[in-house]
Amino acid sequence: MWIRTVDREDIEPICALLVETWHATYDDIYGVDRVAAINNDWHSADALRKRMTKPYSEFVIADDGEDILGVAFASMGEERIAYLHQLYVNPRAQGRGAGTALLIEMESAFPSAARMRLEVEEANKKAIAFYLKHGYREYGRTENCGTRDSGIPALVFEKTIG
Repeated sequence: MWIRTVDREDIEPICALLVETWHATYDDIYGVDRVAAINNDWHSADALRKRMTKPYSEFVIADDGEDILGVAFASMGEERIAYLHQLYVNPRAQGRGAGTALLIEMESAFPSAARMRLEVEEANKKAIAFYLKHGYREYGRTENCGTRDSGIPALVFEKTIG
């Protein structure tokens, strides 16, 4: 497995990975219809292509030569804070190190960042355990995870990285 920058040919497989991962993770929390709507908005091919050109960002996949195992996207913000917007691993590939490899890549991608911050759904116990294991601590809460008007509450986690 290796970590590499996303290219245009990866967009459709990433869309499929995100749809599968989101349904596996969030259908029981938000319901199938809401997850489908979020996937159509946040994980469309157009939305993913925009990430490829966002300044001060890193968009990578974990690839085993046959399949995309996971995806991560982060960007640099103000006050030396990097924001991890996405880190998802295909449910069938979880526990094989892809998530850890993607997280390490994201933490090292922004040498001027002092901290990395992320949002995680409070009911996503596996994700919370993953981030706690990797040194993240709860920093606060948001009522609008992902976008300013999502209406999705989440915990905010942070870690010192530089």
